[in-house]
Amino acid sequence: MSRKDGLLALLVVMVWGLNFVVIKIGLHAMPPLLLGALRFMLVALPAIFFVPRPTVPLSLLAGYALTINFGQFAFLFSAIHLGMPAGLASLVLQAQAFFTLFLGVFAFNERLQGKQLAGLAIAVIGAAVLIEASYSGEHVALTGFLLSLAAAFSWACDNIFNKKIMQHPRRPGVLSLVVWSAPIPVLPFLLASYLTDGPSVMLSSLMNIDATTLLSLVYLAFGASIVGYGLWGALLGRYETWRVAPLSLLVPVFGMGSAALLLGERLSGTQLAGALLIMLGLYINVFGVRIRRGKIVRT
Repeated sequence: MSRKDGLLALLVVMVWGLNFVVIKIGLHAMPPLLLGALRFMLVALPAIFFVPRPTVPLSLLAGYALTINFGQFAFLFSAIHLGMPAGLASLVLQAQAFFTLFLGVFAFNERLQGKQLAGLAIAVIGAAVLIEASYSGEHVALTGFLLSLAAAFSWACDNIFNKKIMQHPRRPGVLSLVVWSAPIPVLPFLLASYLTDGPSVMLSSLMNIDATTLLSLVYLAFGASIVGYGLWGALLGRYETWRVAPLSLLVPVFGMGSAALLLGERLSGTQLAGALLIMLGLYINVFGVRIRRGKIVRT
């Protein structure tokens, strides 16, 4: 990978890591599901008038949109709204990698490798440590943690739809997929917000929207979605997947770092132990390890 593209990849990872802090800030005066609706309105408009429509079946496009756009962010926004630390959410969301492994077995008859099972086992221990921290009153809201896992599962479901879309004879560009899938979850977000928050809360939030919320929405729509996915897709188009995909492991590093710096979030010893175990599990899942002459060597 060239130095320029390496810097672009690092920029995307930083943007996605900071994304969790921006979500937390954007939720200070707006219900989570309404924030999700406005985010995807901005992703779609005005870009949808300039980006060609992806030539894939509507069923695949809808499945992609309702999993990664609606499912993932409805659960994630709600988790952070209910007290899940933004930095920790950026890490727990990476559990999508393990959910994807098992969904791939059923959807594509894929086989699990030993390194993936080992990584999963370590990550599960890390998750159990975080659950224990929630019961010990260490500021990990259990409901928020479970909603973050639900967001990760939704992302994993999207990975299955995404793979089917990429196997389509007329595979669409990443930006086209992002923009044209954006309008689909808007109505479900609005309906869910109407049912959970009520029309009066929605109307009050819209009438009293402030500059901080607007800037958060701009960042989430244009920075994290259009620019982030656009650049990431371009990198995947120029390089092998194995060169680009593992860089996403840096997202929780920037997520937890920016949350500590900007939001003052701090992990207790138990939480840090759980987070490190999950990171180790993710690392082994991607790279694996093998023992040679008494040393652990990356494979």
